[in-house]
Amino acid sequence: MIMTRTRLTAILAAAIVPLALAACDRNRPEPAQTPRPAATPEEKVSIFRPEAEVVPVEAPLGPLEASVSFAEGGSELSDAAKAQLATILQSEQMKAGGQVTLRGHTDSTGDDEANLRASRRRAEAVRDYLVEKGVEEDRIEVIPLGEMRPAAPNANLDGTPDEAGRAANRRVDVTIALPGAPSPADDGEADEGAASTLVEAIAESD
Repeated sequence: MIMTRTRLTAILAAAIVPLALAACDRNRPEPAQTPRPAATPEEKVSIFRPEAEVVPVEAPLGPLEASVSFAEGGSELSDAAKAQLATILQSEQMKAGGQVTLRGHTDSTGDDEANLRASRRRAEAVRDYLVEKGVEEDRIEVIPLGEMRPAAPNANLDGTPDEAGRAANRRVDVTIALPGAPSPADDGEADEGAASTLVEAIAESD
């Protein structure tokens, strides 16, 4: 059978058109993927249960140990000493109402009796300031120790005076116990017992 040119053209066109459409589909770019929105802070879920959260625990209050400096000598309270006392007055231990013990100290310059008197005057100056600021006097105990309990060396190894050490030794140590605790003065130390005996002797001679 002889196929006419018109029919042959129609058959070829019918075969070519689908192939061309298929090639176009293969070359068409894929549609862009829409990114997922990031989780907002509100959507984030904690891995910890609320009942498992750690609750901070405050440390129990302990006695206060502080020092008031008399580095310049004498028994007058300097501005620095008053600043130290202001901090002590604001402490939780002072507000709690426990026993206040004041231990006066000197450097090693001078004789024992003079140093003991000087240490007592310093402790009494601190006591009077605290009382002036509203602390009950019957809470306060004064213990003069003179030069017997240095906080730093009074002399260098070559025998010369250690001026920085001597200045550090001119001080009043402040101890504030918690209410109901025994007085720090009742610790039974032999040297403090000796100091008390010496104080009595000096007081009798005054």
